[in-house]
Formats: sequence, C-alpha cells, structure tokens
Amino acid sequence: MLSTLGLAASATEADSRREKGIETLERITGATGNSVVNSLSDISPELGDWIVDFAYGDVFSRSGVALCTRELATISALTALGNAQPQLKVHIEGALNVGCKPEEIVEIIIQMAVYAGFPSALNGISAAREVFTKRGITLSSASPR
Repeated sequence: MLSTLGLAASATEADSRREKGIETLERITGATGNSVVNSLSDISPELGDWIVDFAYGDVFSRSGVALCTRELATISALTALGNAQPQLKVHIEGALNVGCKPEEIVEIIIQMAVYAGFPSALNGISAAREVFTKRGITLSSASPR
C-alpha cells in the first residue's frame, strides 16, 4: 500500500511539473517553445521532456526571480556561449514577451563584450537586430552612457 501511495504522489508531482513547465514555456516563448519540443519527438522525446519538466517546470517557474530577470540572465549566458544563435533569438523574443525592454536586452548583450569578447557580443547584437526587425522594434540611435 505504501509503495502505491508513493507512486501516486510521484505521478501527481510529475504532472504538476509538466503543467508548470508547459505554462511557463508558453508564457515565455509562445508557440515557438512547443514547436521546438515537438520537433524532438521523432529522435529524442526525452530531451523535450527535460526541457519542459526541468528547465521550465523546475527552474524558470521558480518564484525567487522575475521572468524578465531570468530571461536577461539567459540572454547573457547564450550570448557568452557564442554558438547558440537559434536559442538566443528565442530568448530575446521571450524577454520581450515577459516585459523586458529592448534597450535592456541591448545593454545586457553589450556587457557581454567585457566578459565573453566582442565577437560574442556582435553575434548577440545581430540576433537582437533580427528579432527587433521581425517585431518592428526600432531603437533610438542615442544610447545611454
């Protein structure tokens, strides 16, 4: 009996993780995140499950930091990596979706020139430009100093 209760609790916990993960993924990425997860179903559905359950159900959905801050941190990391352009664009979109300002995104990417190098920052700015153009966002040419 005890093991049956443990399995039921575990299944309920997994369902809750999945629900939080899907909700958070959709809030940040809209349909894009689900498309990425679904595109993995034929080759690695487990990877898709981990993205939803762990990344979005366990980490992104935590209450300790606002989603905008989490997205800016993610943009920093992906810019610094320098080899994750598709994911960077998704998270620039996500940052805008959760209320980050375009100027904040640009400032975070500029700061990465100090820690990750100019090539990474230039690639990040290029990704931001693509997302902003797609959304019809224009920035004033005068940046704060």
